[in-house]
Amino acid sequence: MANAGSEEDALARYRSPLVSRYASAEMGFNFSERKKFGTWRRLWLYLAQAEKSLGLPITDEQIKEMEANLDNIDFEMAAEEEKKLRHDVMAHVHTFAHCCPKAAAIIHLGATSCYVGDNTDLIVLRDGFNLLLPKLARVIHRLADFAEKYADMPTLGFTHYQPAQLTTVGKRCCLWIQDLCMDLHNLERARDDLRFRGVKGTTGTQASFLQLFEGDHSKVEELDRLVTAKAGFKRAYMVTGQTYSRKVDIEVLSVLASLGASIHKICTDIRLLANLKEIEEPFEKEQIGSSAMPYKRNPMRSERCCSLARHLMTLVLDPLQTASVQWFERTLDDSANRRVCLAEAFLTADIILSTLQNISEGLVVYPKVIERRIRQELPFMATENIIMAMVKAGGNRQDCHEKIRVLSQQAAAVVKQEGGDNDFIARVRADSYFAPIHKQLESLLDPSSFTGRAPQQVAKFLKEEVRPALVPYQGKMGGKIELAL
Repeated sequence: MANAGSEEDALARYRSPLVSRYASAEMGFNFSERKKFGTWRRLWLYLAQAEKSLGLPITDEQIKEMEANLDNIDFEMAAEEEKKLRHDVMAHVHTFAHCCPKAAAIIHLGATSCYVGDNTDLIVLRDGFNLLLPKLARVIHRLADFAEKYADMPTLGFTHYQPAQLTTVGKRCCLWIQDLCMDLHNLERARDDLRFRGVKGTTGTQASFLQLFEGDHSKVEELDRLVTAKAGFKRAYMVTGQTYSRKVDIEVLSVLASLGASIHKICTDIRLLANLKEIEEPFEKEQIGSSAMPYKRNPMRSERCCSLARHLMTLVLDPLQTASVQWFERTLDDSANRRVCLAEAFLTADIILSTLQNISEGLVVYPKVIERRIRQELPFMATENIIMAMVKAGGNRQDCHEKIRVLSQQAAAVVKQEGGDNDFIARVRADSYFAPIHKQLESLLDPSSFTGRAPQQVAKFLKEEVRPALVPYQGKMGGKIELAL
């Protein structure tokens, strides 16, 4: 009954849908309390190990006691301590010390709260990028396969969402891929630019550690280096206040917001193509598009991506404002804000990448619909080719231009005023003036002759830019992903 009660209690409280409904278990764990407080204990262990190696009176027994209790966290005790002390770090110092009585005296020695708080945040941000990057690579890989498959298929291009020259289905997909490759590079850069806050003390001066080591600057520097290496970072920020600069958070959320913009654009294109019935996202056999209109196949996956991408794009405003109002060495008005925006940015990015992977693995193309739309618009686009062919056959360009102007206006009236099909070519065939080129009309209207170098661009782009960018992620492509609720 206790479990049933706790489940009932959970249903009576708000739960973020980012975790309860959408995000992966891995990303959910990355921002979990267990990961956070387990990392705090590891950071206290790293500090004690490094201080011991540099000569402070810390015993092997104390180190072993800490190692044995890294994940032995009494969360109820910690909550009670925090309620009493009104300080989360000291609550967990006391909780750790309770199960490590021999090491109690040296836990958190010389450190400030931001030693565990900020350094843990940096570890979590790094690990978050490491979860996102293979997912982004998988999306690019799936779309690259799609672009390769449809590299030669002509389709109507649009500018201003008005019919323009032809492109190919694969070439249009490469526009999406190029944006995502930029995001891949930006996420890699943001991850690799992250440094560790390290061991800096209350205002970043390392004064407490200089006192611990009796004025030995070299030992303080070595302590910073040792702990940084133990945490898996190559570098630490050389100067900090009490916190690492909150501009770091701007850099992190900026690249995630940019990824959100890319995915919003891609999924908007897919939604528009679904309306045209040219390309659709996958649709499950028993999926219901509308409770009132059973014939509908709504692009709900793409709509979800757009919806969440908008949230992701707005989150960068939080660190922008936070960094601008950090007074001197720090103020605490960053804390509550960062608890929300950092986690939500990574969780949201995780969700939309998983959803876009699912979309890209099941995109459905309808060639006959695409061909029909081309036939509706291509005759007008072919007018210049027809004029050139007539000139080569001995005709006068100005006379030909006038003939085509009249016939195209008549055909346009049929389309716009009568709702009929474009009959421009039929009118050309029926006009004896164009008899010299009647046999050439089929070749002049071949859609593939209107796509320029699109197929070649696809092949070159995928070979020289896309596939090489995915090399670091080989072996991490995985299988198809199932859609969350």
